[in-house]
Amino acid sequence: MRELKLITAMTLCGSLALYTSAASADTIRVGIGHQSMVTNTIPGGIILEKLELLEKHLPTTGKYEDVEYEIIYRDYDSGPPITNQMLAGKLDFGVMGDYPLIVNGAKFQETGKQETRFIGVTGYNLRGTGNGIVVPIDSDTQSLADLEGKTLSVPVGSAAWGMTLKALSEAGLSDKVRIVNQSPAVGAANIQAGRIDAHADFCPWSEIMEFRETGRKIYDGSEAEIPTFHGTVVRKEFADEYPEVVEGYLSATLEAQKWIQDDPMEAAIKVSEWTGVEKEVLYLYFSEGGITTFEASVKPQWIDALEYDHALLQREVEVPDLDFGRWVDDSYLRNAYDTMGLDYEAMVSSVVETQPNNPDFAPAEIWFADQGIVTYDSVADMLDAMESASETINATYVYDNLTGLKLFGKASYMVRDDDGEVVAFLKKADSEKYIADNGGTPVTPENALAMAN
Repeated sequence: MRELKLITAMTLCGSLALYTSAASADTIRVGIGHQSMVTNTIPGGIILEKLELLEKHLPTTGKYEDVEYEIIYRDYDSGPPITNQMLAGKLDFGVMGDYPLIVNGAKFQETGKQETRFIGVTGYNLRGTGNGIVVPIDSDTQSLADLEGKTLSVPVGSAAWGMTLKALSEAGLSDKVRIVNQSPAVGAANIQAGRIDAHADFCPWSEIMEFRETGRKIYDGSEAEIPTFHGTVVRKEFADEYPEVVEGYLSATLEAQKWIQDDPMEAAIKVSEWTGVEKEVLYLYFSEGGITTFEASVKPQWIDALEYDHALLQREVEVPDLDFGRWVDDSYLRNAYDTMGLDYEAMVSSVVETQPNNPDFAPAEIWFADQGIVTYDSVADMLDAMESASETINATYVYDNLTGLKLFGKASYMVRDDDGEVVAFLKKADSEKYIADNGGTPVTPENALAMAN
């Protein structure tokens, strides 16, 4: 096979003016807008770039035999700027969260001249975990109700923004909480400095703040009871002209997802080196039983969630109409699954859902600095190991007793039963109710080393 001719341009957001069309008849530009700091999007962007997976899967025969590829990666901190660049014809693919995906499709259809196609998922959580609302670590705020009369920042237009609109609306707080637009990094900095009452964000920013012990989660996306996921859209014009390139991009995404699944700890270490997100945070998402499932099929549950989210956005902020029948197109993904030897229909019908006390996963883990991940048969055993450990502990991981969601040990609320068993909870109120119903004692850093070194 002829050796692939390739021109690669890797830029940060805004640092390069891109061509609006292929440079010549023999050059195909592949412009990808992605978010390297967003765990659910990385199989569609940063992993492709760093491992050069797209180059492996781009077509090189038939009408592609004599072409060169100009691959351009542009990195953003949220989805809306990607949509703007796609509307301007400067990007061909966009990787973003569920609400930004909806706005992307609706804005394109509104033009009457351009359209995008939703072609696959990069990562999901059926319960909606990944989005969250955080307050400063020493704040008295414990619930949404406590936010009345206060200010909450969020990246407007993001998946977390959509979650926030839903949460506040259902709590009767839509006109009682002031919302301001702040990027993830700015919001996290303001939480750390105590300059904002609360900040809502998408994966993995809530967990970043928990790990750094600057913020405390008061609302988890799972409480919205709507799945959250990120995925890829492509300009229809590009897909119509180069369908095999779209299939190659999706095949590369499937390989990136498998790369994470094959060795979550190593993947967390490498992605941390590329992005600056702490490896311990990434492992919380990547690991077995972790927050994100990296699988690409377009499931009926995702379409139902998108339609629900679109109705919410139309009601709250008057987002344009979106014809889902035109917009959703998994034909390219089906071909990619076939190319990779995978059963697409089997993936569509298989959905990973967290459950309490899942027997498939060890109840607790410690990430030691030297020996890596060690699993334990109980949270109590993990706490005993922490007490006797002479080695530095990077992080501990447990599961919420009510939902089965994976948590940082140091960010959870633990209770020791009268028989010595320990259970963990995402929310303080849940741990207090457990004690009221069953007895037990709160586990604190002072009495059981619940906080990792």
